[in-house]
Amino acid sequence: MRVLVAPDKFAGTLTAVEAAEAIATGWRRRAPGDELDLAPMADGGPGFVDVLHAALGGDLLAVTVRGPHGEPTPATVLRVDDTAYVETAQACGLHLTGGEDAETASTYGVGELVAAAVDAGATRVVLGLGGSGTNDGGAGLLAALGATADRPLDEGVVGLAGITTVELPAFDVELVAASDVDNPLTGLFGATKVFGPQKGIPEERLPAVDGWLQELAAATDRKVALAEGAGAAGGLGFAVLLLGGTREPGIGLVARALGLAERARAADLVITGEGAFDYSSRGGKVPYGVAEVAAEALRPCVVLAGQVHVGSREMRALGIESAYSLVDAASEERAFADPAGALADLAERIARTWSR
Repeated sequence: MRVLVAPDKFAGTLTAVEAAEAIATGWRRRAPGDELDLAPMADGGPGFVDVLHAALGGDLLAVTVRGPHGEPTPATVLRVDDTAYVETAQACGLHLTGGEDAETASTYGVGELVAAAVDAGATRVVLGLGGSGTNDGGAGLLAALGATADRPLDEGVVGLAGITTVELPAFDVELVAASDVDNPLTGLFGATKVFGPQKGIPEERLPAVDGWLQELAAATDRKVALAEGAGAAGGLGFAVLLLGGTREPGIGLVARALGLAERARAADLVITGEGAFDYSSRGGKVPYGVAEVAAEALRPCVVLAGQVHVGSREMRALGIESAYSLVDAASEERAFADPAGALADLAERIARTWSR
């Protein structure tokens, strides 16, 4: 039997590569004769560069950029031929802000990553958007690439209060925002209202913060602010679109890079997974993207997750045959203390059902 193993990271415990290896370890204990094809996945957030490097090869360029609060932060640019891939969370991720001071957190370091990619000879730069701890509308990125304004662009969203003019730089490199978030920049479904609380912005501060982004939009391009994906990564999508860039679903981009459709057709079963499998997984997360690929290949797809919060009816709507919870199979304590071992044990158990 041929099994395609294509999980996302289990946030806070396992990278996508580690999760795939753990699933394979457990599966082989039960079905050593099965052929396993490991395809660790990402959707544009943390792990984006590692997954693409494993799939595409290329050269890794180590750089140091300005973190969300100005601290020197190590990051990596992946160059494959004339295309460079950057993982914006490396420069402005939630893990760097700790869910605090989002109003002063800047995306300046993301702009430095793009500049480093261009300096390395890239004519196309793909930015993986996801896992950000910033909410500055991409103003910091614009500043790092040469934009000027009548208010500081590199001091977080709070620095945008009262902004009226922005002069954008001439930028002739192709930019692509890899993100499955389709929110606009501002408003009820914008970056601040939807994602601000998880970045530590108090409820009572949301109107003011959204108002500053509205001022940025008025000073640049209100139409672009309404575009799908402008609100991705706290507005980084907006900055990319302002510079003439385009948006592409992150999971689709990674799936194509990995040749996932062809690999699914060669398999008898597809396994995916993530830390928490819930109905929000339909919003462009890895399990839903992998399930779509499996469905097109007419192959069953199952999920292994840290926790499962989806009922059978919703699961089928997502194209998933079955979902298995790590916490339910082991315990919450073991799931966090020994995630690789617990995931391997769960994979061994489900192999009894799914392997021939």
